[in-house]
Amino acid sequence: MTTTSGRFRVLANPREDDVWTFVSLPEDPTEPTEDAYELVDVAHAGHGDLDETVANLRPGYVVAADLSWATEDPTVESLTVEKRTLYAHADGVTNLFEAAQDAWQNARAQGESMASQVTRDTDGAVNGVLYVFGEPPGAGDLYEEFVSGRRPIEPLVARVNENEEPGDREVFVLRPAGEEFVVVYIALAKEGLLADTVRDTYDLSRPDEPLA
Repeated sequence: MTTTSGRFRVLANPREDDVWTFVSLPEDPTEPTEDAYELVDVAHAGHGDLDETVANLRPGYVVAADLSWATEDPTVESLTVEKRTLYAHADGVTNLFEAAQDAWQNARAQGESMASQVTRDTDGAVNGVLYVFGEPPGAGDLYEEFVSGRRPIEPLVARVNENEEPGDREVFVLRPAGEEFVVVYIALAKEGLLADTVRDTYDLSRPDEPLA
C-alpha cells in the first residue's frame, strides 16, 4: 500500500461538488520540487472517522495529510489544518475596483502581460497585493486554470508571505466582464475590511467554518 504524506492547498473542485482538489505544496516555496503543485482529487467522504474533518475543509485551507492509495481513489489517513486562508472566485464581474484597472492599464502601456500592485487602506497601511494577468482571446482560459489549480496561485501567496506579517489571508480570483485580463487579489487580513469589501462588491459569501 502506498501512502503520500505532505502539505496541500485545498481547492473547490470545478467539476464535482463533493470532491476537493488537493494541490501539493513544496517545503520551500522559493525552490519548488518537480512534484510541487500536482493535483489530487479527494472525495468529501469515504475516510472513516475523518469524514467530518475532510468535509469541513474550506477552499484555501492548507493541510498536512497522509493519503492512502490502497484503492483507486485516495483516502485520508490523517489530516491537520495548518492555515485557514480562504479562496474565492467570480467570473464576469462588473464595477472592477480602480487599483486593478490602473494596474492593467500600466501593464499595457509598458507592453507587459502582467503587473502587480500593493494596495493600502485609508491610513496608508498595506492591506493587500493584487496581480493582473493578460488573457487574450485564443490563449487559453487563464481564469479557469487559476480556479482549478492547474496554474498555481501559490507562488504569488508565498511572495506576499515573505514580505508581510504572517497570518491567514483571503485570496480572490476575478475576471472582469468584457476584459482580457484576470485579477488575483490577496487580502492580507482574513475577515478584514478589504476582504469584506471584495466579498460584498462581488456577492461572494464567506463560507461557514468549523471552530478551530
